[in-house]
Amino acid sequence: MGKVYIVGAGPGDPDLLTVKAWRLIQQADVVVYDRLVSPEVLELIRPGAERIYAGKHEGEQSQAQERILKLLLEYGRRPKRVVRLKGGDPMVFGRGAEEWAFLAAHGIETEIVPGVSSAVAVPALAGIPLTFRGVAASFAVATGHCREGQLTDWTRYAAVDTLVILMGVENRASIAAQLMAAGRPPATPAAFIENGSTPRERIVTATLRDVAEGRVEVQPPAVFVVGEVVSIRQQLAPGAGLESVSGTKLPGSSGLRVALTEIERRGFMSVEYSPADVVPRRLKAWPNRR
Repeated sequence: MGKVYIVGAGPGDPDLLTVKAWRLIQQADVVVYDRLVSPEVLELIRPGAERIYAGKHEGEQSQAQERILKLLLEYGRRPKRVVRLKGGDPMVFGRGAEEWAFLAAHGIETEIVPGVSSAVAVPALAGIPLTFRGVAASFAVATGHCREGQLTDWTRYAAVDTLVILMGVENRASIAAQLMAAGRPPATPAAFIENGSTPRERIVTATLRDVAEGRVEVQPPAVFVVGEVVSIRQQLAPGAGLESVSGTKLPGSSGLRVALTEIERRGFMSVEYSPADVVPRRLKAWPNRR
């Protein structure tokens, strides 16, 4: 009898693999990998390992998952080290728990190896912190793609400071419209980060209204972020890889100005504003601070 490791491959940059994930794909006899595992991570798999693509496509998710479970059971019963490699973290909308439960029910030894979730890492790398004192004290992660026949109740997320939506590209206009109907202002900043953390990364910023009106062109895989923290990107990573929807100027956050003013008052940072700016033009570390 072998052992199956359900491993998170992170958001795409191989440098963001955990040490354990890297070690396991170097030692694996078989690697069953998903569509969201980046080519850069796949290059690190041991040359002699058997690679099995297990990506799913629209309309065949249920049948594909059944095939994956049978495949894992088949290889798990052999005296092999099997790595089930999933993008991001396998327990965050990755069906890792379902596969673990299935294998456990069939007596297959299984171990979970967490990965860096794209829900947190991709916005951070793009200069969008999910929380920021005075701006956002909470965040939620939701899926934009439910099981057939199920609908997400977006009213549950109307009051969350920062909303991160995975697998939400296809339904982005409908999601944005429902969030506005639930009470989120149309001018709320939004961002899409395509292929985050990889050389193919592309970042598009807009407002919730732009998204609802179908003015945002974006391709999966992309992380969809809604909230005032998107405006902070103008300060943390100004212009880096950024595309804005034509004619759209993201509003600055009054909470951000209050928070940064408090930081400056305490002597940790100097903040320079232009007269009309809410988002500061420049942050400058306070000299010789001890």
